[in-house]
Amino acid sequence: MTDSMQAVILAGGRGTRMAPITDTIPKPMIKIEGKPFLEYLIEMLREQGVQRILLLLGYLPEVVQEYFGDGERWGVKIEYSVTPVEDETGPRLKAVMSKLDPYFLLMYCDNYWPMPMEKMWNRFRKANVLSMITVYSNKDEYTNNNVRVGQDGYVSEYVKGAKNTNLQGVEIGFAFLSKSIIGLLPDENVSFEATVYPRLAAQHQMLAYVTDHRYYSIGSHRRLPLTEAFFKRTPTIFLDRDGVLNEKPPRAEYVRTWKDFEWRPGAKHALKLFNDAGYRVIVVSNQAGIARGAMTEADLADIHHHMNREVVQAGGRIDAIYYCPHGWDDDCECRKPKPGMLFRAQREHQLDLSRTPFIGDDERDAEAAYAAGCPPMLLSEHETLLDAAHKVLGLERRQDCISSAR
Repeated sequence: MTDSMQAVILAGGRGTRMAPITDTIPKPMIKIEGKPFLEYLIEMLREQGVQRILLLLGYLPEVVQEYFGDGERWGVKIEYSVTPVEDETGPRLKAVMSKLDPYFLLMYCDNYWPMPMEKMWNRFRKANVLSMITVYSNKDEYTNNNVRVGQDGYVSEYVKGAKNTNLQGVEIGFAFLSKSIIGLLPDENVSFEATVYPRLAAQHQMLAYVTDHRYYSIGSHRRLPLTEAFFKRTPTIFLDRDGVLNEKPPRAEYVRTWKDFEWRPGAKHALKLFNDAGYRVIVVSNQAGIARGAMTEADLADIHHHMNREVVQAGGRIDAIYYCPHGWDDDCECRKPKPGMLFRAQREHQLDLSRTPFIGDDERDAEAAYAAGCPPMLLSEHETLLDAAHKVLGLERRQDCISSAR
């Protein structure tokens, strides 16, 4: 379905909060890492299989039109609708009602989030509802909440522009909608979201796709540094520890001290290869031995101190280590197969998890990767991290390289 999906992007406002930048260009044309923010959205849509895009413009529309044209350069077809700059989102959508597909994707021009298109579309169609919005969980209080999501996964309350701390989560766009709901709009100049979304929530017709993956925005000047860091797209790799970097102890046994730590063949050299190729390396590890009393967090810190030192001596680097100290039954958010550690790393390093592979050796690693949206790579019994490094980096494996790594 995604190859025939229609994406509609609201891009007509003045962007007054981004003045003076927007005195001469519309907000979606603000450059991040050398190209307009809107270009990143269009590229993501193309990567997800979307080929038809309708841009709803108002302020300085010619700047957008001259740059993107018909979309051929990006492998998509772009159409435009231009309405008065004073129009809210309601009139902009009513003006194109005849051009809308029965179901379409609605996006904001100033928010970027690596959406898993097919996964979302399948959930929306299976639910048989009129709408599904994307909700950032906002556990880090990144912005103001404006929605409440019930335990059934449906939006129970939506208040546009709310600063009510009793709400939990923020709507970030990326909404799948039925064209029929445009008929709920009055003829007045109103906000589509503020008018229609509360009604859909009250009718139990608004599903929520909740994500812990931070979104990135050009909605305010204070957000720009984080957005710039995100779009630098520094290559990053996630690694499990036990079974990937070091030999894995038997089930319910642990690497308690540095004396118990035994490097897997080629692991240190693989880390060097990643670093030499410009990759950040982040280790993500369950360490239930702490909860079970087999070791302390100080013991783990000592192990990681020695591990890092030997990696540096071998010419490599580990940029960060995340570990879960909880037990099997503690029901925490961080113990794999739950993705909590991956999302924490995402926020702290401004990662795009859809572009961050996770190399592990256990199904729990693959499940955590899937839940976070990371490409998973599972090592088989006879594979090493060096094998995986050559696959990721597109290198040919040479016997002399293996021998030197050992």
